[in-house]
Amino acid sequence: MNKSENIVWYEQIIKQSDREKKNGHKGLILWFTGLSGSGKSTLAVEVEKQLFERGCNTYTLDGDNVRHGLNKNLDFSPEGRVENIRRIGEVAKLFADAGLIVCTAFISPYKRDRDSVRQLIDEGRFVEVFIDCPLAECEKRDPKGLYKKARKGEIADFTGVSAPYEIPERPEITVNTSLETVERSAGKVLEYLDKQGYLS
Repeated sequence: MNKSENIVWYEQIIKQSDREKKNGHKGLILWFTGLSGSGKSTLAVEVEKQLFERGCNTYTLDGDNVRHGLNKNLDFSPEGRVENIRRIGEVAKLFADAGLIVCTAFISPYKRDRDSVRQLIDEGRFVEVFIDCPLAECEKRDPKGLYKKARKGEIADFTGVSAPYEIPERPEITVNTSLETVERSAGKVLEYLDKQGYLS
């Protein structure tokens, strides 16, 4: 679908810097990526909770939740996954432009798709958090029973089984949820944000 030639970009009167000054923190995207069952959503929610308790304006966009609404017409084919990440990247950018810290929890298995979201936003406002959890541990957890179905051939294009996951090459933050508590992993994220000046 081609973009209409009859649209123009509407410039906001209230700037991102104005919103950030009022909020007391930068607007940015925290992009949690990892295999199914690695703990992305659990960690994103814990980080959001800790940020909220510190007075930050924040929101979590979760992969399953988004597929219930905005992206309910997309499948899990490679093409569907690309469009899923493209759409959520655009939504996350709007949240960051509004001065919020948006936590996104998506498998997002392809490096090029994660990089394309990074390129949507000003440099330094995309923080990739790699949830480094071994496949065996994710399968052991299997909170939704998806690995079991994938191994039986009941789910096609399942990341880690019948579809690839491209490990981030230079994520800003790496946590290992098979060795760390969710509180410890969340602490690493907040420590990074503090040190980089995002929260002041």
